[in-house]
Amino acid sequence: MKRALTLAGALVFSVAAIHAANDWPQWQGPDRTGVSKETGLLKQWPSAGPPLVWTATGLGEGYGSMAVAGQRVFVQGTRSGQSVVVALNRADGKEVWSKALGPMGDDDRGAGPRGTPTVDGDRLYVLTESGDLHCVKTDGTAVWQRNILREFNGRQLQWLISESPLVDGPHVVVTPGGSGRDGGAGIVKLDKMTGKTVWTAKELSDPAGYSSIIAADVQGVRTYMTFTAREAVGVRASDGKVMFRYPNAANNVANITTPVFSNNKVFFTSAYDTGGGLVDLTVQNGEVQAKEVYFTRNMKNHHGGVVLMDGYLYGFNDSILTCLEFATGKLMWRDRSVGKGAVTFADGHLYLQGENNVMGLAAATPEGYQEKGRFTIPDKGRPSWAHPVISDARLYVRNQDSLMVYDVKAK
Repeated sequence: MKRALTLAGALVFSVAAIHAANDWPQWQGPDRTGVSKETGLLKQWPSAGPPLVWTATGLGEGYGSMAVAGQRVFVQGTRSGQSVVVALNRADGKEVWSKALGPMGDDDRGAGPRGTPTVDGDRLYVLTESGDLHCVKTDGTAVWQRNILREFNGRQLQWLISESPLVDGPHVVVTPGGSGRDGGAGIVKLDKMTGKTVWTAKELSDPAGYSSIIAADVQGVRTYMTFTAREAVGVRASDGKVMFRYPNAANNVANITTPVFSNNKVFFTSAYDTGGGLVDLTVQNGEVQAKEVYFTRNMKNHHGGVVLMDGYLYGFNDSILTCLEFATGKLMWRDRSVGKGAVTFADGHLYLQGENNVMGLAAATPEGYQEKGRFTIPDKGRPSWAHPVISDARLYVRNQDSLMVYDVKAK
């Protein structure tokens, strides 16, 4: 009996370890790159698409993606006029708990949250479309909350707050978009355990963008990078000092795409007839300096993100899927693919979620567009803007009130 219990315990630990290795705990995955390290996935989809494992409904409105960690899937939505976060059982999609976080936001593009929860150990960090930042235990128990618009004199955006909180070591970092001249803060760093303010980047006077912050070590200087409403910025993680500003890749409507960092260079891109720029980062006297390497009009990415793999960028230039050489901006190929959408990478392939309810699979290669399958998902009356997630050989596809999960493990 004792040996049986020991074996059972070892099996549970083994399964948990596999889950942890393949978790997708926040916006754009473990390191915010949109890249999964999983292998052993389907290289070609059946004509009807990969097998459906389960569907969860009743999530309410919203465009946010999912966090998958441990035995749970966390997703934001709306219920009874409230912005909520819902925890689902990873195995079968059954609801475990839900928690109201504050009033639901609404605009001409639809109601509900646009962000993705961030899982850190036994805690969950959630920012609503109305600025309510919550820390809750992964069992739904409340820990602390703050409203970043009210407390940091932030300004609500035309299409509502869309940021996903960044957890960096002992801290959580978000962008209220308040003006330091008015007693507010453009970016704030909080103690993740208590919610207390660590510093505020008062030098920033821009409203927030729709982007989410990334953290990177640039020649030994920890740096936070994101878009504001007017420019790309780099802020020193230790004290909130603004170290560089890069306006060339920003537009005056909506800066959305998460920056892409690699080898002391960062790529920023936005749509609305703008484009993308690669910026070289160096350190002088403890501050990061930025110098443009190139600017391209071949990557005007709206909301679907850009991924970097083996020296090449893949993303939608407006509605055309495009491959660029990261170092030079050279155009390698372009294809209409599934139409404008979002992109995630796993096991040599691009997982594409077109805003017109088409899912596609294509090889991630600079040699040309090679489609490996496509299928349709139910039309919910709004664009399908949520980014797809790959976790533990499953493809997670959110479209408004529904979450569909497919088996993409190679047989």
